[in-house]
Amino acid sequence: MAIFANPSSKNSPVNFGNNKVVTETPKTMGEKISDIVFWFLRGLTVINVIMLFFPTFNPAKICEEISRNLSLFTCGVSYDSVTTNVGRALTRGWLPEEAFKLLSLSSIIIILACVVLAVGGCMSLGNVKLKKIGVIVSACGGIIEISGLFGLNNAKTLLENAEKPEKAGEIFLPDMFYAYLVIAIFVILLSVAIFFMLPKLTKVMKCEMEGKYKLFLMMLPFVALTFVFSYLPLYGWRYAFFDYKSGETLTMDKFVGFKWFTQLFQNAATKKDVLRVIKNTLAMSALGIGTSWLPMVFAIFLAEIKNTAFRRIVQTFTTIPNFISWVLVYAIALAIFSTDGFVNTFLTNNLGIPTDTNYLLSSDHMWIKMLAWGTWKGLGWSAIVYIASITGIDQQLYEAATVDGAGRFHKMWYITIPELIPTYMVLLLMSVANILSNGMDQYLVFSNAVNKNSIEVLDLYVYNLGIGNGLIPMSTVIGMVKSVISVILLFSANGISKLVRGQSIV
Repeated sequence: MAIFANPSSKNSPVNFGNNKVVTETPKTMGEKISDIVFWFLRGLTVINVIMLFFPTFNPAKICEEISRNLSLFTCGVSYDSVTTNVGRALTRGWLPEEAFKLLSLSSIIIILACVVLAVGGCMSLGNVKLKKIGVIVSACGGIIEISGLFGLNNAKTLLENAEKPEKAGEIFLPDMFYAYLVIAIFVILLSVAIFFMLPKLTKVMKCEMEGKYKLFLMMLPFVALTFVFSYLPLYGWRYAFFDYKSGETLTMDKFVGFKWFTQLFQNAATKKDVLRVIKNTLAMSALGIGTSWLPMVFAIFLAEIKNTAFRRIVQTFTTIPNFISWVLVYAIALAIFSTDGFVNTFLTNNLGIPTDTNYLLSSDHMWIKMLAWGTWKGLGWSAIVYIASITGIDQQLYEAATVDGAGRFHKMWYITIPELIPTYMVLLLMSVANILSNGMDQYLVFSNAVNKNSIEVLDLYVYNLGIGNGLIPMSTVIGMVKSVISVILLFSANGISKLVRGQSIV
């Protein structure tokens, strides 16, 4: 006879089949304490991983000639960045190259140690057996990190014993060296403590983990990538508050507060340029939003093609342009529309109309031209999400419509389009939020001296200002303002959608 558990009772037996009763055992005091200690261990692991990417927390800056703008991660993956300022000293033999190689190798070891710590932290989300294995892995990560720090100390010693150590500037162990050392020691001690707090393992015990934690770990790599490529670059916003030039080191004597923010609105020339590029940006984004229904229509008609082979050919040939870089797109445009391109050659040789017009050099109808190229390149790719949505529509709706005498266009109008509207609205909201971020590559390759005033959008203007003119603080300010406005637009569009449609994406 089956035994059913009271869900409110933690220690009640649970039936998983006939004559098989499993009783959940309560946690021991050691397990309860270890759960608390685990939070400290995971916190140290997260802090250790984050510190890899910030120059402020770099323990590898053992001499003045190593740039203060380098993070430990950069020291590990880019040896040239470490030796940028000491190239002549290394060539002359004044400083031993082995010291910088050891420094780079030690940085790699510390990075690997952080990876091991992260693996141990993930294993701590499992059952007792996984937790025990996880703390062993974490302890090994702490030991590996200490060995990497030992290598940094040896690199410092090699520099001190160099032929001309003064060429490296002041040689020292930074405060972050000791911070990493303290974290590694604490990780080892906490891991050992947790290991003895957890109960002994039995032979029948297997490594298990709850489903919610498995899903979390599956999502974790994407969270990490989002952090590295979306949130970590926000650290560069600090340049907006300094009088910084490329190659220099950020120091507090160059701190200028909100100087560049005020100059953005007070300088007449800058204000005029910003207004011009915002006009171009809004115009091109508005054209993009106004034609954002084209991929949906294309997907609907593509789905109506009954010949499977022909439909696949059309979808393939319309999707391929998305994977072509804008440099190659411009090469195609150059071959067609340049002075000696296909159009002029055809008009001259076949129709007897002598012409040498360079259509790419003209600034006429530039917004329409950019829209056309963007549509050609992205139409097939943008339609994929709608094609996926169409396949998810209940086929019984079409069958019922057929029984009621509806034709193909009636089904498209009354079934397909209404079912795709929610997807379209979500993408429309994202487009509104990104109205100031319509890309840079396309406009950079098509830009020239003649059409610059009508093709330069905000992203391209920031690039030209920072990389072309060296005004990195000003370009950072504009990028910050653009990001803030985009966030405001996203929440505004989301609020309007919630009021009008009763649905939102946030």
